[in-house]
Amino acid sequence: MEHKKYPERRIRHWISFPFMWIMIIPLVIMHIFIMLYQFICFPLWKIQKFKLRNYIKFDRVKLNYLSISDKLGCTYCSYANGLVNYACAIAGATEKYWCGIKHDKYNGFVPSLHQKDFIDYGDEKTLLKELKENRKKYCYKEE
Repeated sequence: MEHKKYPERRIRHWISFPFMWIMIIPLVIMHIFIMLYQFICFPLWKIQKFKLRNYIKFDRVKLNYLSISDKLGCTYCSYANGLVNYACAIAGATEKYWCGIKHDKYNGFVPSLHQKDFIDYGDEKTLLKELKENRKKYCYKEE
């Protein structure tokens, strides 16, 4: 509720609302495509599917001390941030399955959290060893 600290910005907030809310359209489109992607590809690759309900939670609307507009904003943010986290989990599992190698380090680069167990960039020896010793290490589910 950071915005409530700045009542003098109220007009700016109202001007920004259409731009914030129009983002619901690409979010819904992304939602549809990411669900289709996971539904089709993950079973083919034998990767465990992610459950959307573990990423999106609409619990703030139950808080009686929030106004209707606050609850509406919280619903938007719960959906938007939960969906993006869900998409990141799916993309991360895909990256783990197809690659599993960390990016080269450079100043300012922020690696994804799912890459912490990836093989170091340039470490061909470990990559070959991992592939040979344990082909099912990365995100496979047993048949």
